Amino acid sequence: MFENFISNLSSYILSISGGDIVVVSIYAGLFVSLMTTLGALIAIIAHKLPEWSVDISLSFAAGVMVVASFTSLILPGIELSGRFLPVGIGIFLGVLLIYLIDNLLPHEHLVKGYEGPKELREKLKTIWLIIFAVIIHNLPEGLAVGTSLVYNIKDGLVTAIAIGIQDLPEGTVVSLPLASIQKKRLTPIAMGALSGIAEMIMVVLGALLFSTFHSFLPYGLGLAGGAMLYVTVKEMIPEIYRREENEKLVTLGFFLGFYIMLFLDSMLG
Repeated sequence: MFENFISNLSSYILSISGGDIVVVSIYAGLFVSLMTTLGALIAIIAHKLPEWSVDISLSFAAGVMVVASFTSLILPGIELSGRFLPVGIGIFLGVLLIYLIDNLLPHEHLVKGYEGPKELREKLKTIWLIIFAVIIHNLPEGLAVGTSLVYNIKDGLVTAIAIGIQDLPEGTVVSLPLASIQKKRLTPIAMGALSGIAEMIMVVLGALLFSTFHSFLPYGLGLAGGAMLYVTVKEMIPEIYRREENEKLVTLGFFLGFYIMLFLDSMLG
């Protein structure tokens, strides 16, 4: 049933886009961007959520990203190139890219607090530090959708759906601090939309770059996979376990995301 839905969706999107993969990436980017914005809207409505729901939301997103890194990016890249080396180089470059952004761009985490150049900590408002943290998370996700669309539109749409699903609770979680410190209700929504737009830009950029330079696609798939794994292992997992509370629920949330992404991907197998 799901396979038929994806096949029909792929055919429909290809027909209305004229077969242009960049146009397809715009549709996929709009979807993940709207899901992030919708999550920010939920944060305004809910305003306050229990801490365990925040941890589960982030762990769910981490589970989705771990599976997507391998099934939608790294393994397809190895299959496409017929060898590991191009993908391995891409993984290294993806980790290096996010490492540099993580250390050069000032940002604020929910639990870990401030990271980045110390001299910039007092020069930026907290709201921007939180937004930058969200953008760091969203860049690899957008790149993952864009590159997987170039590899195979069905795989790309599955990745977009899965990323969109996890963007909903993630958008809610990251907007909660903004909702608590901002008197204007529209500000957190606007900031959530801004982070979603950043993700959409990466979707389109990834599709444009690797559809133009198709021979480098295995490197791109590895790069997106490495970037997502870095964000998951270095940023998200320490964040969700730092409180040392609700560990069972957090682990359950991780495997829920893990199984959902694995199920969505295996339905096309």
